[in-house]
Amino acid sequence: MKGHLFYGAVFFILAMVISACVQAETCPHWPAERLRNELNALEEQLARWDAAYYQRGQSLISDELYDSLRQKQQFWRICAGRAGEPPLPLLPAGKMPHPVAHTGLRKLTDRRAVARWLAERRDVWLQPKIDGVAVTLVYRQGKLAQAISRGDGRQGEDWLEKVRVIPGVPSTLAGAPDFLVLQGELFLLMTGHRQQVHGGVNARASVAGALMRNRPSERLAQLGIFIWAWPDGPPEMSQRLAQLAAWGFTLARDYTRPVSSVEDVIRWRERWFATPLPFVTDGVVLHQARSPSGRYWRNKPALWAVAWKYPPAEQVTRVERVMFRIGRTGKITVVLALDPLQLDDKWVRRVNIGSLARWRFWDIVPGDQVAVSLKGQGIPQVTRVAWRSVERPVLTAPDAERYHAFSCFTPQAGCRQQFIARLVWLSGPQGLMMNGVSEASWRMLVEHGRVKELADWLTLTPESLRTLPGVGDKQAQRLHQQFMLARRQPFQRWLLALGVPLSAEQLAGVTGWQQAKRLPTHIWQRQAGVGDKRAAQLVAFFRQPALQRVANSLQRQHIAGFADDALSDPDVDN
Repeated sequence: MKGHLFYGAVFFILAMVISACVQAETCPHWPAERLRNELNALEEQLARWDAAYYQRGQSLISDELYDSLRQKQQFWRICAGRAGEPPLPLLPAGKMPHPVAHTGLRKLTDRRAVARWLAERRDVWLQPKIDGVAVTLVYRQGKLAQAISRGDGRQGEDWLEKVRVIPGVPSTLAGAPDFLVLQGELFLLMTGHRQQVHGGVNARASVAGALMRNRPSERLAQLGIFIWAWPDGPPEMSQRLAQLAAWGFTLARDYTRPVSSVEDVIRWRERWFATPLPFVTDGVVLHQARSPSGRYWRNKPALWAVAWKYPPAEQVTRVERVMFRIGRTGKITVVLALDPLQLDDKWVRRVNIGSLARWRFWDIVPGDQVAVSLKGQGIPQVTRVAWRSVERPVLTAPDAERYHAFSCFTPQAGCRQQFIARLVWLSGPQGLMMNGVSEASWRMLVEHGRVKELADWLTLTPESLRTLPGVGDKQAQRLHQQFMLARRQPFQRWLLALGVPLSAEQLAGVTGWQQAKRLPTHIWQRQAGVGDKRAAQLVAFFRQPALQRVANSLQRQHIAGFADDALSDPDVDN
C-alpha cells in the first residue's frame, strides 16, 4: 500500500511538471546516451548547489534560476524514461520528526486552471506566497518547545536555538492549547518591497544562509514569520486568523482574503504583485478553509491548497540553434533560436545577443540553457548562461573580415544574406517605400534567379513574375506595380535606398550621380553634420566600383539622376 501511495505521489508530481513544461518545451532531440549524460551532469551540479545551500548556507545561484533548472531536471527525467524515480531532491531530512507532515503545493499554470480548482470548492481564502523557508513551530503548555526545518516534510533539523532569536516568533502564547503545531514561512523583512519592480532579490537564500550557520547570526533579527497552516485548528478561517493575531502572528490576518471567483484571485494577485509589501513573494496560495485532520497530512502536494506563481522575471530555456545574421552594412549579429518560452504575455522564440565578440564571450552552443528576461519595451535579452551542455559542438562563424559596407552587391557564395539585406533596405520605408515587398519577396526572387544584381528587379514583367512558384496574377501585378512606382522616386530617395551615409536633408543639393562622384572631401565637409570621417566615407561610397556598376544599371533603366550621358565608367562597366 505504501508503495502504491509513493508512486501515486510521484506520478502526481510528474503530471504537474509536464503541465508546466509541455506548453513551450519539447524533449531534446538527442541520442539516449547524450540525454543521460546531460541529465547526470545537471543533477551533479544541482547536488553541489544543494550542498552549498543546505549545509553551508551559501547561495551560488539565484533562486529563480535554481527553480528553473530543478524543473528542467524533472522534465529531462521524463524525457529519459526515468519517471519512476523520485523526481524531487530531498532536502536535508534531519532527525527531528514533524508532529504534522509538511505538504507540498501543486502549481496551477493559468487563470483557467484556477477557475477549475475554484469550481469544485467552497470557502476558499487567498494569501501571498511568501518566498522564504518553511518551518514547524511546536508550543507545549504555551511555550515554544520546538522549531523544525521542513526537511523532507516528515522530519527536519532542530532550529529552536535560532528561531528563538527571531523577534516575530513569540516564546509564549497566552491561552494556547497544551499542544499546538503551527506551520509557516520564515522570511526576510523588507520595507516597501514591490515584487513587480524589485523581483526576488535572493531573499530565500538569505534566510537559508542565516538558519544554516552553526551559531545564531545578526541576520536572524531581520527575519519575520508568516503562519499559513494551523493543523487541527478552529474550523473557520476567520477564527484561526483572529486567534493567530491575538498571539502576535498578525501577518496572516492582514494578508488573507476570501475569494469566490477567479476574478477575485486575479485582483488580489495583481495588487500584491504591484504594491509595497513587507516580504518577497513569488505568487499566491489558495487555501480551502477546511482541511483533513493533521494525522492524515503527508509530505506530498495537498488537495486543499494550491499555488499560482508569478511569472518569473527571467526564465531558463534551451538553445536550439545559433544563427549568424549578416546585415546590409556587413555587420554580423548572432541570434539564438530557443525552445519557446512565455515572458509576461509574450512568447519568445529567438533572441539577438549582438556581435560575434559578445557571442564568443558568452560561449553559447546548441544545447546550452540560457536565462532570458525582458528589458525596456519588452525586448528579450539573454542575462546569463544558466547551464552549459556537456557536449559542445564546434560552430564556424562567418569571417568578419570578409563583410563590410561595400561587400556583397551580388548573391555570390557566402553573400546571399547581405545581398538580400540590401534589397530589404532598398524597398523599405527608409528607401524606395515599396508597399508589400518584404524580405520573403526578395528571397523568392533571389532563390529563383530573377534578381542577381541590385537593380535586376527593374527588368521584371508581370509575365515573368507569374512564372514563380505560388505567385498568381494579382500578386504579380501588385509586385510589378510597386516596382514601377519605385522608378518615379527622386534621385535623393534612390541614394538613400543604396545606403548613402547621409540624411534626406543633407542630400537636398545633390542632383546627380556624376555630380556627387566628383565632389571632393572638403566640399562634403561643408554639409551640416559631416565631419572628416563621414566625408571620407562619402567619397569612398561614390567611387566604389560595385556601386558604380549599380549606377550604370540604373542609367540604362533611365532612373532620374543616373540618366547622364557621362555616367558610365568604362573602367568599371567593361
